[in-house]
Amino acid sequence: MRQRMIALDVLRGMTIGGMILVNSPGTWEHVFPPLCHSAWNGMTFADLIFPLFLFMTGVSMYISLQKYHFTLTPPLLLKILRRSALIFLVGMGIYALAPLGHIRILGVLQRIALCYGCGAVWVCCVRHSRLPWIVAVLLLGYCGLLLWGNGFEYGTGNILSFVDRQLLGIDHMYYDHGIDPEGVLSTLPCIAHVLIGFCMGSICLSQASTERRLNQLYLYGVLLLLAGWLLQDICPLNKKVWSPTFVLATCGCSTLLLSVLIGCIDATQRFRTVWPFQVLGANSLFCYVLSEVLFILLDALSFQGTSLHAWVYNGISTVCGDNAFSSLVFALLFTGAIWLVGYLLYQRKIFIKL
Repeated sequence: MRQRMIALDVLRGMTIGGMILVNSPGTWEHVFPPLCHSAWNGMTFADLIFPLFLFMTGVSMYISLQKYHFTLTPPLLLKILRRSALIFLVGMGIYALAPLGHIRILGVLQRIALCYGCGAVWVCCVRHSRLPWIVAVLLLGYCGLLLWGNGFEYGTGNILSFVDRQLLGIDHMYYDHGIDPEGVLSTLPCIAHVLIGFCMGSICLSQASTERRLNQLYLYGVLLLLAGWLLQDICPLNKKVWSPTFVLATCGCSTLLLSVLIGCIDATQRFRTVWPFQVLGANSLFCYVLSEVLFILLDALSFQGTSLHAWVYNGISTVCGDNAFSSLVFALLFTGAIWLVGYLLYQRKIFIKL
């Protein structure tokens, strides 16, 4: 396999496209069913998108830190901290643009920043052979915390809600029955998520034969998926609390999907025309930030007495009806517009890194 895995860019682009599609319906009153998140326990297609991006953050982390020989020097530490801070501040800046009374402290980009920062420092400070044990301790400890602290209660009695309200305050958190899906304590299993991705990245770039590497990825993917699925009676699959079984199941799906793409794109070159997916993958974080800002502006700016968002959706609904299909058409058009911006950057070989 080549050092720069095209499959990783493709999967990253597919993920960013999925994130934009899920986050930008024509109306939240009518959402295309496959793009809906699970109400509480359980897992839908939409629930796989963000975990997939965290997983790939871990894979990319292996590639980027390999040239530093995974040694935490002062310049590397400064680089990690600077990048983490930049991503975190950009995430907060997105919420500052929204018409809200207070800024939300934690969110999608903030979680990526924290997981990247903690994970990058960790993999440079410990032997990589110990990472699976660290992942196990994080997930088992968090599972115990959930079971002890009513972690699967969809309300303010949940320990995650209590900690977020104490540390963040209600005015600075996403309040879903008292639960912030990107809260403080639920960041811990997300770090484990990134570390699992890092371990899979080490397999992708190992010196073993291509066949052996792919077989390892297939095996670990199946084992992770089965573990998460079979243990859900003890610890339910739940994205909002980011349960350990959710980590295992989504990492299993991510590993299997990545292995299939590597096998088809990088190993056998069976699929060569993959640039439409690389367009978003090449500027993944920028495209995501752009989509969030534009979606907020569509709601904030008005035209003919209504928001631009509602005006466009109403135009679509006059043709297709006020239903989930019209909402999907809006989301597809919006995602296409972001893709077009990404395409212009890709054509000019402009790659914006956060």
